[in-house]
Amino acid sequence: MPTTMIAYVEQQRRLVSDGDAEPSDGGDAGQENIGALDVAAAAAAGDIALAARDFGGMVFIPPATLLRPSTTDDVVRAVCVARRSSRLTVAARGNGHSVGGQAMARGGVVLDMRDLGPPMELVRCGGVAADVPAGALWEEVLEWGVRNHGMAPTSWTDYLGLTVGGTLSNGGIGGQAFRHGPQVANVAELEVVTGDGERRVCSPSLCSDLFFAALGGLGQFGVITRARIPLVPAPKMVRWIRVVYKGFEEYAGDAEWLVTRADSEAFDYVEGFAFVNDVSDPVNGWGSVAILPGSVFDPAKIPAESEPVLYCLELALHHNHRGAAGVDERAKEMMWPLRYMRGLVFAADVSYVDFLSRVGRSEEEARANGTWATPHPWLNILVSSSDIADFDRTVFKRILRRGVGGPMLVYPLLRSKWDPRMSVAVPESEVFYLVALLRFIAPREGDAALEEAVAQNREIIGCCRSKGYDFKVYIPRYESEADWARHFGRDWARFVERKRRYDPIAILAPGQTIFARAEPPAAAP
Repeated sequence: MPTTMIAYVEQQRRLVSDGDAEPSDGGDAGQENIGALDVAAAAAAGDIALAARDFGGMVFIPPATLLRPSTTDDVVRAVCVARRSSRLTVAARGNGHSVGGQAMARGGVVLDMRDLGPPMELVRCGGVAADVPAGALWEEVLEWGVRNHGMAPTSWTDYLGLTVGGTLSNGGIGGQAFRHGPQVANVAELEVVTGDGERRVCSPSLCSDLFFAALGGLGQFGVITRARIPLVPAPKMVRWIRVVYKGFEEYAGDAEWLVTRADSEAFDYVEGFAFVNDVSDPVNGWGSVAILPGSVFDPAKIPAESEPVLYCLELALHHNHRGAAGVDERAKEMMWPLRYMRGLVFAADVSYVDFLSRVGRSEEEARANGTWATPHPWLNILVSSSDIADFDRTVFKRILRRGVGGPMLVYPLLRSKWDPRMSVAVPESEVFYLVALLRFIAPREGDAALEEAVAQNREIIGCCRSKGYDFKVYIPRYESEADWARHFGRDWARFVERKRRYDPIAILAPGQTIFARAEPPAAAP
């Protein structure tokens, strides 16, 4: 970014042209009078530092400035300024929860989307939906919908401290996805600012190519500024159940059976995780299995012949009456074929909002003990069901036999719930697993533990490639075109063509390291 533009933004704390041309390597790069965009304290050192880091804590990429748009027009102006410059790029930042610098822009403009308006609004368009600003957190959508209207979306991520625009740019996976699809499959309409500075409203029937490109598009085709999310009546209560398995074959077989049942015979939520079978390990994960305070995981109930890794299947049934007898009967009927260890069952009735907000309590604990502020070398992979047993033997039982110091999620999803027109890359198999290795580096462990974790992540991806697994990295970040082409496979040409169409000089989402910024178009003579 040219020095004169940086100085101008820093001095005025506004992204605004006063008619001065911005110099470039080739001279005058054009003028852009975009009015005034209030970005108070945009050049404050703390803001720049915020925009240069993310939740992963492993990448530091300083932008020229961080701006806080309050309207979609503000986003349009920022993109137009970048488009007329020779080097500027623009990255949309939600709640800063990426782990590899995906929402950063070296020497560019980071848009903090959290102040974007207008507020959420209930709309009726062949059904009930919420028009939601892209910077809203999902926990805010939940609270607003349930409190004001008794309604909620059907598909969630486990952690609700993520923005709507952030998850819709990636996928949005949770325990409801096997029934309702990921969050990107539960959108009726988007408002998007494309890389040519155009504000477009799109849906499955209006500008449909842009609609599906933006969903899971890693921010490459436009900045999502607003989304229309369908709503349904929210249940009042959830029967929350966890059961433990001693072997992966039984666990995976039961999990796949559950997610392929007809809706009338299915749970409302199916997830699961692996944890270490070692009583001497202080971070074996046993404490995470019990649901209610005071309930205890009894290791004496684990058979001696159990594998070095145990598995917990997590289930939920929605209902509207606390302690309803019908829920007891239905849960018993649905669970009797399952092959879990009968002595290790945990269940509770909790409110729907409390169930969806459960990870927030873990966040509070992590903030209290300091691990929320340490690096998080997380790795999320989608692995075909045909390869998941070998993945378990190779990764969970060998590479990660001592765990990761945090949750190791592993549960099945259905490819048929993902629209192939979307940009998200998923395995070819109809049933595939999300494997989420959510590492937390304790403050006392330092750089050595971080380096070991990063090395393990590389080893895991290397194993998946060398063994020829049908797999995809979820929320990816690669450094080479060859890796990106491998990631998207036969859809890579479509991805490149969409980039050419909607962001032809590669202004947007540079932190993904997919495309290089090009020169602006030449001015007409």
